[in-house]
Amino acid sequence: MTQVENHEFSKLKQDEVAIVMVPFPSQGHLNQLLQLSCLISSYQLPVYYVGLATHNHQARIQANTLNPSNIAKLYFHDLPNPELISSSNLETVWDVSMLLRDPIASFIRNISSKVRRVIVVHDPMMSYNVQDVSSLLNAESYIFNCISVFSCYIMMCLFLKISGQHEEELLKKLYSSEGVTTDEAMDLSDSQHPYMDIRSGDIHNTSKVIESKYIDLMEQAEISLNKKQWAIGPILPTKFDYISNICLDWLNKQPPRSVLYVSFGTTTSFSDRQIKELAMGLEQSKQRFIWVLRDADRGDIFKGEDRKVELPEGFEERVEGVGLVVREWTPQPEILAHSSTGGFMSHCGWNSCLESITMGVPIAAWPIHTDQPINGFLVTEILKIGLLVRDWGKCEEVVSASTIKNVVRKLMASDEGDLIRKRAEELGEAVRQSTEKGGASQIELDSFIAHITR
Repeated sequence: MTQVENHEFSKLKQDEVAIVMVPFPSQGHLNQLLQLSCLISSYQLPVYYVGLATHNHQARIQANTLNPSNIAKLYFHDLPNPELISSSNLETVWDVSMLLRDPIASFIRNISSKVRRVIVVHDPMMSYNVQDVSSLLNAESYIFNCISVFSCYIMMCLFLKISGQHEEELLKKLYSSEGVTTDEAMDLSDSQHPYMDIRSGDIHNTSKVIESKYIDLMEQAEISLNKKQWAIGPILPTKFDYISNICLDWLNKQPPRSVLYVSFGTTTSFSDRQIKELAMGLEQSKQRFIWVLRDADRGDIFKGEDRKVELPEGFEERVEGVGLVVREWTPQPEILAHSSTGGFMSHCGWNSCLESITMGVPIAAWPIHTDQPINGFLVTEILKIGLLVRDWGKCEEVVSASTIKNVVRKLMASDEGDLIRKRAEELGEAVRQSTEKGGASQIELDSFIAHITR
Protein backbone atom coordinates (compact mmCIF):
# COMPACT_ATOMS: atom_id res chain seq x y z
CA MET A 1 0.00 0.00 0.00
CA THR A 2 1.42 3.40 -0.97
CA GLN A 3 1.56 6.49 1.17
CA VAL A 4 -1.15 8.19 -0.83
CA GLU A 5 -3.55 5.29 -0.28
CA ASN A 6 -2.95 5.60 3.45
CA HIS A 7 -3.59 9.33 3.25
CA GLU A 8 -7.31 10.01 3.52
CA PHE A 9 -8.43 12.59 0.99
CA SER A 10 -11.06 13.63 3.53
CA LYS A 11 -8.22 15.19 5.54
CA LEU A 12 -7.69 17.66 2.75
CA LYS A 13 -9.33 20.99 3.57
CA GLN A 14 -11.89 22.46 1.21
CA ASP A 15 -10.01 25.76 1.12
CA GLU A 16 -6.64 24.05 0.52
CA VAL A 17 -4.49 24.02 -2.60
CA ALA A 18 -3.10 20.57 -3.53
CA ILE A 19 -0.17 20.02 -5.89
CA VAL A 20 0.11 16.99 -8.20
CA MET A 21 3.51 16.24 -9.76
CA VAL A 22 3.62 14.24 -13.00
CA PRO A 23 7.24 13.40 -13.95
CA PHE A 24 8.58 11.89 -17.17
CA PRO A 25 10.09 8.40 -16.56
CA SER A 26 13.80 9.18 -17.03
CA GLN A 27 16.12 9.56 -14.05
CA GLY A 28 17.17 13.17 -14.67
CA HIS A 29 13.50 14.15 -14.94
CA LEU A 30 12.31 12.02 -12.01
CA ASN A 31 14.99 13.51 -9.77
CA GLN A 32 14.27 17.14 -10.64
CA LEU A 33 10.50 16.76 -10.06
CA LEU A 34 11.23 15.07 -6.73
CA GLN A 35 13.50 17.95 -5.69
CA LEU A 36 10.77 20.42 -6.68
CA SER A 37 8.20 18.39 -4.74
CA CYS A 38 10.24 18.72 -1.55
CA LEU A 39 10.68 22.48 -2.12
CA ILE A 40 6.94 23.06 -2.57
CA SER A 41 6.11 20.77 0.35
CA SER A 42 8.30 22.99 2.57
CA TYR A 43 5.58 25.67 2.16
CA GLN A 44 3.23 23.33 4.10
CA LEU A 45 1.31 22.36 0.96
CA PRO A 46 0.20 18.77 0.22
CA VAL A 47 2.23 17.36 -2.70
CA TYR A 48 1.37 14.16 -4.61
CA TYR A 49 4.03 12.51 -6.80
CA VAL A 50 2.26 10.43 -9.46
CA GLY A 51 3.96 7.80 -11.61
CA LEU A 52 4.40 4.12 -12.35
CA ALA A 53 5.28 2.17 -9.23
CA THR A 54 8.77 1.23 -10.47
CA HIS A 55 9.65 4.85 -11.30
CA ASN A 56 8.35 6.20 -8.00
CA HIS A 57 10.56 3.63 -6.29
CA GLN A 58 13.50 4.60 -8.53
CA ALA A 59 13.02 8.29 -7.71
CA ARG A 60 13.17 7.57 -3.96
CA ILE A 61 16.13 5.16 -4.17
CA GLN A 62 18.22 7.49 -6.36
CA ALA A 63 17.23 10.74 -4.65
CA ASN A 64 20.53 12.60 -4.63
CA THR A 65 20.97 15.14 -1.82
CA LEU A 66 17.39 15.02 -0.53
CA ASN A 67 16.74 14.52 3.17
CA PRO A 68 14.67 11.34 3.72
CA SER A 69 12.50 13.21 6.24
CA ASN A 70 11.53 15.68 3.49
CA ILE A 71 10.72 12.88 1.05
CA ALA A 72 8.57 11.28 3.77
CA LYS A 73 6.27 14.34 3.73
CA LEU A 74 5.29 13.64 0.11
CA TYR A 75 2.47 11.35 -1.01
CA PHE A 76 3.49 8.86 -3.69
CA HIS A 77 0.67 7.56 -5.88
CA ASP A 78 1.83 4.38 -7.62
CA LEU A 79 0.19 3.59 -10.96
CA PRO A 80 0.30 -0.15 -11.78
CA ASN A 81 3.34 -1.27 -13.78
CA PRO A 82 2.48 -2.63 -17.24
CA GLU A 83 4.38 -5.74 -18.34
CA LEU A 84 6.45 -3.79 -20.90
CA ILE A 85 8.10 -1.77 -18.14
CA SER A 86 10.76 -4.45 -17.61
CA SER A 87 12.08 -3.86 -21.13
CA SER A 88 15.71 -2.79 -21.38
CA ASN A 89 14.68 -0.16 -23.94
CA LEU A 90 13.92 3.23 -22.40
CA GLU A 91 12.00 4.24 -25.52
CA THR A 92 9.58 1.37 -24.88
CA VAL A 93 9.03 2.84 -21.42
CA TRP A 94 8.33 6.20 -23.04
CA ASP A 95 5.69 4.50 -25.20
CA VAL A 96 4.16 3.06 -22.02
CA SER A 97 4.10 6.55 -20.50
CA MET A 98 1.61 7.55 -23.23
CA LEU A 99 -0.91 5.09 -21.76
CA LEU A 100 -1.31 6.92 -18.45
CA ARG A 101 -3.86 9.58 -19.39
CA ASP A 102 -6.91 7.84 -17.86
CA PRO A 103 -5.45 6.88 -14.46
CA ILE A 104 -3.84 10.31 -14.09
CA ALA A 105 -7.09 12.06 -15.04
CA SER A 106 -9.03 9.94 -12.54
CA PHE A 107 -6.58 10.81 -9.77
CA ILE A 108 -6.67 14.55 -10.52
CA ARG A 109 -10.49 14.56 -10.66
CA ASN A 110 -10.61 12.81 -7.28
CA ILE A 111 -8.38 15.39 -5.62
CA SER A 112 -10.05 18.35 -7.35
CA SER A 113 -13.37 17.42 -5.72
CA LYS A 114 -11.80 17.78 -2.25
CA VAL A 115 -9.92 21.08 -2.47
CA ARG A 116 -10.28 24.70 -3.54
CA ARG A 117 -7.70 24.33 -6.30
CA VAL A 118 -5.50 21.57 -7.68
CA ILE A 119 -2.19 22.54 -9.31
CA VAL A 120 -0.69 20.04 -11.75
CA VAL A 121 3.05 20.48 -12.34
CA HIS A 122 4.20 18.25 -15.15
CA ASP A 123 7.08 17.48 -17.44
CA PRO A 124 6.46 18.82 -20.98
CA MET A 125 6.81 15.24 -22.21
CA MET A 126 3.74 14.31 -20.14
CA SER A 127 1.47 17.03 -21.59
CA TYR A 128 -0.75 14.50 -23.37
CA ASN A 129 -1.42 12.69 -20.09
CA VAL A 130 -2.58 15.78 -18.19
CA GLN A 131 -4.79 17.29 -20.90
CA ASP A 132 -7.97 16.59 -18.86
CA VAL A 133 -6.98 19.39 -16.46
CA SER A 134 -8.65 21.75 -18.94
CA SER A 135 -12.06 20.19 -18.17
CA LEU A 136 -11.84 20.96 -14.44
CA LEU A 137 -12.89 24.42 -13.29
CA ASN A 138 -10.59 24.44 -10.24
CA ALA A 139 -7.47 22.93 -11.85
CA GLU A 140 -4.43 24.59 -13.43
CA SER A 141 -1.35 23.08 -15.04
CA TYR A 142 2.23 24.30 -15.22
CA ILE A 143 5.09 22.87 -17.22
CA PHE A 144 8.33 22.27 -15.34
CA ASN A 145 11.24 22.43 -17.79
CA CYS A 146 14.07 20.05 -16.90
CA ILE A 147 16.34 21.56 -19.56
CA SER A 148 18.13 24.90 -19.72
CA VAL A 149 16.28 28.02 -20.86
CA PHE A 150 19.07 28.43 -23.42
CA SER A 151 18.13 25.01 -24.85
CA CYS A 152 14.43 25.93 -24.85
CA TYR A 153 15.18 29.15 -26.72
CA ILE A 154 17.56 27.59 -29.25
CA MET A 155 15.17 24.70 -29.95
CA MET A 156 12.36 27.21 -30.42
CA CYS A 157 14.51 29.07 -32.97
CA LEU A 158 15.69 25.92 -34.76
CA PHE A 159 12.60 23.72 -34.83
CA LEU A 160 9.76 26.26 -34.75
CA LYS A 161 11.59 28.52 -37.23
CA ILE A 162 11.26 31.53 -34.94
CA SER A 163 13.71 34.26 -35.85
CA GLY A 164 16.43 34.51 -33.24
CA GLN A 165 17.35 38.06 -34.19
CA HIS A 166 19.75 38.39 -31.26
CA GLU A 167 21.37 35.05 -31.94
CA GLU A 168 21.86 34.64 -35.68
CA GLU A 169 25.64 34.30 -35.35
CA LEU A 170 25.19 32.01 -32.37
CA LEU A 171 22.90 29.70 -34.31
CA LYS A 172 25.45 29.50 -37.11
CA LYS A 173 28.16 28.52 -34.62
CA LEU A 174 26.06 25.92 -32.85
CA TYR A 175 25.49 22.63 -34.61
CA SER A 176 23.35 20.81 -37.11
CA SER A 177 20.34 19.27 -35.37
CA GLU A 178 21.03 16.13 -37.41
CA GLY A 179 21.57 13.09 -35.21
CA VAL A 180 21.03 14.70 -31.81
CA THR A 181 18.07 12.46 -31.04
CA THR A 182 16.24 9.40 -32.33
CA ASP A 183 13.16 9.49 -34.53
CA GLU A 184 11.22 7.83 -31.70
CA ALA A 185 12.14 10.56 -29.22
CA MET A 186 11.24 13.26 -31.77
CA ASP A 187 7.87 11.61 -32.40
CA LEU A 188 7.17 11.51 -28.66
CA SER A 189 8.08 15.17 -28.33
CA ASP A 190 5.96 16.16 -31.33
CA SER A 191 2.97 14.26 -29.92
CA GLN A 192 3.00 16.50 -26.82
CA HIS A 193 2.81 19.89 -28.57
CA PRO A 194 -0.98 19.96 -29.18
CA TYR A 195 -1.56 19.68 -25.41
CA MET A 196 0.92 22.28 -24.17
CA ASP A 197 -1.30 25.31 -24.70
CA ILE A 198 -3.56 24.40 -21.76
CA ARG A 199 -0.79 25.29 -19.32
CA SER A 200 -0.94 28.51 -17.30
CA GLY A 201 2.82 29.02 -17.24
CA ASP A 202 6.34 27.61 -17.16
CA ILE A 203 8.70 26.89 -14.29
CA HIS A 204 12.41 26.72 -15.15
CA ASN A 205 15.11 24.91 -13.19
CA THR A 206 17.65 27.68 -13.65
CA SER A 207 18.72 31.00 -12.18
CA LYS A 208 18.77 34.48 -13.65
CA VAL A 209 22.39 34.50 -12.51
CA ILE A 210 23.11 31.80 -15.13
CA GLU A 211 20.71 32.57 -17.97
CA SER A 212 19.18 36.05 -17.51
CA LYS A 213 19.50 36.98 -21.20
CA TYR A 214 17.72 33.84 -22.40
CA ILE A 215 15.07 34.03 -19.68
CA ASP A 216 14.26 37.55 -20.96
CA LEU A 217 14.13 36.32 -24.57
CA MET A 218 11.82 33.44 -23.61
CA GLU A 219 9.56 35.82 -21.69
CA GLN A 220 9.33 38.07 -24.74
CA ALA A 221 8.46 35.08 -26.91
CA GLU A 222 5.77 33.92 -24.48
CA ILE A 223 4.09 37.33 -23.95
CA SER A 224 1.70 36.77 -26.85
CA LEU A 225 0.71 33.40 -25.38
CA ASN A 226 0.00 34.92 -21.95
CA LYS A 227 2.10 32.28 -20.17
CA LYS A 228 3.74 33.27 -16.90
CA GLN A 229 7.42 32.35 -16.34
CA TRP A 230 9.36 31.57 -13.15
CA ALA A 231 13.11 30.81 -12.94
CA ILE A 232 13.32 29.17 -9.52
CA GLY A 233 16.48 27.06 -9.77
CA PRO A 234 18.72 25.45 -9.12
CA ILE A 235 16.29 23.44 -7.00
CA LEU A 236 18.86 21.01 -5.58
CA PRO A 237 19.93 21.43 -1.95
CA THR A 238 23.35 23.05 -1.54
CA LYS A 239 24.12 21.91 2.01
CA PHE A 240 24.56 18.22 2.75
CA ASP A 241 24.84 15.85 5.68
CA TYR A 242 27.80 13.89 4.37
CA ILE A 243 27.40 10.13 4.29
CA SER A 244 30.14 7.55 4.29
CA ASN A 245 30.67 6.47 0.69
CA ILE A 246 33.62 4.92 -1.13
CA CYS A 247 33.98 8.02 -3.35
CA LEU A 248 33.71 10.55 -0.53
CA ASP A 249 36.04 8.54 1.71
CA TRP A 250 38.60 8.42 -1.15
CA LEU A 251 38.21 12.16 -1.83
CA ASN A 252 38.96 12.92 1.83
CA LYS A 253 42.53 11.69 1.21
CA GLN A 254 43.20 13.86 -1.89
CA PRO A 255 44.58 17.43 -2.19
CA PRO A 256 42.15 20.33 -2.76
CA ARG A 257 40.76 20.74 -6.31
CA SER A 258 42.93 17.89 -7.60
CA VAL A 259 40.36 15.27 -8.69
CA LEU A 260 38.50 15.02 -12.00
CA TYR A 261 35.06 13.43 -11.57
CA VAL A 262 34.05 11.44 -14.71
CA SER A 263 30.40 10.47 -15.21
CA PHE A 264 28.08 10.40 -18.22
CA GLY A 265 24.65 10.17 -16.66
CA THR A 266 21.93 7.56 -16.88
CA THR A 267 21.23 7.51 -20.65
CA THR A 268 24.74 7.00 -22.06
CA SER A 269 26.40 3.74 -23.09
CA PHE A 270 29.88 3.89 -24.62
CA SER A 271 31.33 1.27 -26.96
CA ASP A 272 34.10 -0.99 -25.65
CA ARG A 273 36.59 0.84 -27.89
CA GLN A 274 35.60 4.27 -26.54
CA ILE A 275 35.85 3.04 -22.96
CA LYS A 276 39.40 1.81 -23.60
CA GLU A 277 40.39 5.14 -25.18
CA LEU A 278 38.94 6.97 -22.17
CA ALA A 279 40.81 4.69 -19.77
CA MET A 280 44.11 5.28 -21.57
CA GLY A 281 43.50 9.04 -21.77
CA LEU A 282 42.84 9.28 -18.04
CA GLU A 283 45.88 7.19 -17.23
CA GLN A 284 48.16 9.17 -19.55
CA SER A 285 46.96 12.51 -18.14
CA LYS A 286 48.60 11.64 -14.80
CA GLN A 287 45.73 13.45 -13.04
CA ARG A 288 43.64 12.13 -10.15
CA PHE A 289 40.15 10.96 -11.11
CA ILE A 290 36.98 9.19 -10.02
CA TRP A 291 35.33 7.40 -12.95
CA VAL A 292 31.72 6.21 -12.68
CA LEU A 293 31.64 3.37 -15.20
CA ARG A 294 27.97 2.50 -15.81
CA ASP A 295 25.73 1.64 -18.73
CA ALA A 296 22.54 3.55 -19.52
CA ASP A 297 19.57 2.79 -17.27
CA ARG A 298 17.15 0.08 -18.33
CA GLY A 299 13.40 0.61 -18.38
CA ASP A 300 13.27 -1.01 -14.95
CA ILE A 301 16.59 -0.46 -13.17
CA PHE A 302 15.73 -3.14 -10.62
CA LYS A 303 15.60 -6.00 -13.18
CA GLY A 304 18.24 -7.56 -15.39
CA GLU A 305 22.02 -7.71 -15.12
CA ASP A 306 24.39 -4.83 -15.77
CA ARG A 307 26.81 -5.14 -18.67
CA LYS A 308 30.31 -6.00 -17.49
CA VAL A 309 32.66 -3.51 -19.10
CA GLU A 310 36.20 -4.68 -19.76
CA LEU A 311 38.94 -2.15 -18.98
CA PRO A 312 42.49 -2.45 -20.39
CA GLU A 313 44.38 -5.24 -18.65
CA GLY A 314 45.98 -4.06 -15.41
CA PHE A 315 44.42 -0.57 -15.67
CA GLU A 316 42.91 -0.44 -12.19
CA GLU A 317 46.11 -1.75 -10.63
CA ARG A 318 48.25 0.83 -12.46
CA VAL A 319 46.08 3.78 -11.42
CA GLU A 320 45.58 2.65 -7.82
CA GLY A 321 45.92 5.63 -5.49
CA VAL A 322 45.54 8.06 -8.40
CA GLY A 323 42.26 6.91 -9.89
CA LEU A 324 39.14 5.22 -8.56
CA VAL A 325 36.70 3.29 -10.78
CA VAL A 326 33.20 2.78 -9.38
CA ARG A 327 30.40 0.83 -11.05
CA GLU A 328 27.44 1.69 -8.85
CA TRP A 329 25.22 4.69 -8.18
CA THR A 330 27.20 7.58 -6.67
CA PRO A 331 26.15 10.69 -4.69
CA GLN A 332 27.08 13.07 -7.50
CA PRO A 333 26.20 16.44 -5.91
CA GLU A 334 28.15 15.57 -2.76
CA ILE A 335 31.15 14.54 -4.88
CA LEU A 336 31.00 17.80 -6.85
CA ALA A 337 30.69 19.80 -3.62
CA HIS A 338 33.76 18.10 -2.08
CA SER A 339 36.80 20.34 -1.68
CA SER A 340 39.05 17.82 -3.47
CA THR A 341 36.99 17.86 -6.68
CA GLY A 342 38.45 20.23 -9.28
CA GLY A 343 36.71 19.24 -12.52
CA PHE A 344 33.82 17.25 -14.00
CA MET A 345 33.95 15.34 -17.31
CA SER A 346 30.26 15.24 -18.20
CA HIS A 347 27.72 14.43 -20.90
CA CYS A 348 26.20 17.87 -20.15
CA GLY A 349 22.71 16.78 -19.19
CA TRP A 350 21.11 19.83 -17.58
CA ASN A 351 20.87 18.16 -14.17
CA SER A 352 24.62 17.51 -14.18
CA CYS A 353 25.41 20.98 -15.55
CA LEU A 354 23.36 22.62 -12.80
CA GLU A 355 24.99 20.53 -10.10
CA SER A 356 28.46 21.38 -11.40
CA ILE A 357 27.68 25.08 -11.83
CA THR A 358 26.14 25.31 -8.35
CA MET A 359 29.17 23.67 -6.75
CA GLY A 360 31.59 25.88 -8.71
CA VAL A 361 33.23 23.01 -10.63
CA PRO A 362 34.44 23.52 -14.25
CA ILE A 363 33.28 21.06 -16.91
CA ALA A 364 35.06 18.99 -19.55
CA ALA A 365 32.06 18.87 -21.90
CA TRP A 366 31.38 15.65 -23.82
CA PRO A 367 27.76 15.94 -25.07
CA ILE A 368 26.07 12.78 -26.37
CA HIS A 369 22.52 13.60 -27.55
CA THR A 370 19.33 15.74 -27.36
CA ASP A 371 19.88 19.04 -25.49
CA GLN A 372 23.42 18.14 -24.38
CA PRO A 373 25.30 19.76 -27.32
CA ILE A 374 23.43 23.02 -26.62
CA ASN A 375 24.29 22.80 -22.91
CA GLY A 376 27.90 22.09 -23.81
CA PHE A 377 27.94 25.25 -25.93
CA LEU A 378 26.41 27.26 -23.06
CA VAL A 379 29.06 25.98 -20.65
CA THR A 380 32.11 26.42 -22.89
CA GLU A 381 31.28 29.36 -25.20
CA ILE A 382 28.90 31.57 -23.21
CA LEU A 383 29.58 30.96 -19.51
CA LYS A 384 33.21 30.04 -20.28
CA ILE A 385 33.44 27.62 -17.37
CA GLY A 386 34.54 24.56 -19.31
CA LEU A 387 36.41 22.99 -22.20
CA LEU A 388 35.00 20.91 -25.04
CA VAL A 389 36.23 17.31 -25.25
CA ARG A 390 34.71 16.66 -28.67
CA ASP A 391 33.21 18.95 -31.29
CA TRP A 392 29.63 17.94 -32.15
CA GLY A 393 30.55 17.83 -35.82
CA LYS A 394 32.71 14.81 -35.00
CA CYS A 395 30.11 13.06 -32.83
CA GLU A 396 30.31 9.84 -34.86
CA GLU A 397 34.05 9.51 -34.21
CA VAL A 398 35.76 7.78 -31.31
CA VAL A 399 37.53 10.33 -29.11
CA SER A 400 41.19 9.37 -28.91
CA ALA A 401 43.19 8.82 -25.73
CA SER A 402 45.52 11.68 -26.69
CA THR A 403 42.62 14.13 -27.06
CA ILE A 404 41.23 13.09 -23.67
CA LYS A 405 44.68 13.36 -22.07
CA ASN A 406 45.21 16.89 -23.45
CA VAL A 407 41.79 18.19 -22.34
CA VAL A 408 42.18 16.72 -18.85
CA ARG A 409 45.65 18.22 -18.43
CA LYS A 410 44.48 21.63 -19.68
CA LEU A 411 41.51 21.68 -17.30
CA MET A 412 43.27 20.26 -14.25
CA ALA A 413 46.89 21.36 -14.57
CA SER A 414 47.33 24.57 -16.59
CA ASP A 415 47.02 28.33 -16.16
CA GLU A 416 44.05 28.34 -18.55
CA GLY A 417 42.38 25.64 -16.44
CA ASP A 418 42.97 27.70 -13.29
CA LEU A 419 41.23 30.73 -14.87
CA ILE A 420 38.28 28.56 -15.95
CA ARG A 421 38.07 27.11 -12.43
CA LYS A 422 38.11 30.62 -10.92
CA ARG A 423 35.20 31.69 -13.16
CA ALA A 424 33.31 28.52 -12.23
CA GLU A 425 33.82 29.11 -8.51
CA GLU A 426 32.66 32.73 -8.78
CA LEU A 427 29.55 31.73 -10.74
CA GLY A 428 28.82 28.95 -8.24
CA GLU A 429 28.94 31.39 -5.33
CA ALA A 430 26.54 33.78 -7.11
CA VAL A 431 24.15 30.92 -7.97
CA ARG A 432 24.08 29.64 -4.39
CA GLN A 433 23.33 33.16 -3.13
CA SER A 434 20.43 33.42 -5.61
CA THR A 435 18.66 30.53 -3.84
CA GLU A 436 18.94 32.12 -0.39
CA LYS A 437 16.52 34.58 1.21
CA GLY A 438 16.35 37.75 -0.89
CA GLY A 439 18.10 36.06 -3.83
CA ALA A 440 16.65 36.12 -7.36
CA SER A 441 15.64 32.45 -7.43
CA GLN A 442 14.12 32.49 -3.95
CA ILE A 443 12.05 35.57 -4.90
CA GLU A 444 10.83 33.73 -8.02
CA LEU A 445 9.88 30.63 -6.00
CA ASP A 446 7.99 32.73 -3.45
CA SER A 447 6.21 34.43 -6.36
CA PHE A 448 5.15 31.07 -7.84
CA ILE A 449 3.83 29.82 -4.49
CA ALA A 450 1.93 33.10 -3.97
CA HIS A 451 0.43 32.74 -7.46
CA ILE A 452 -0.85 29.18 -7.07
CA THR A 453 -2.21 29.81 -3.56
CA ARG A 454 -3.84 33.17 -4.42
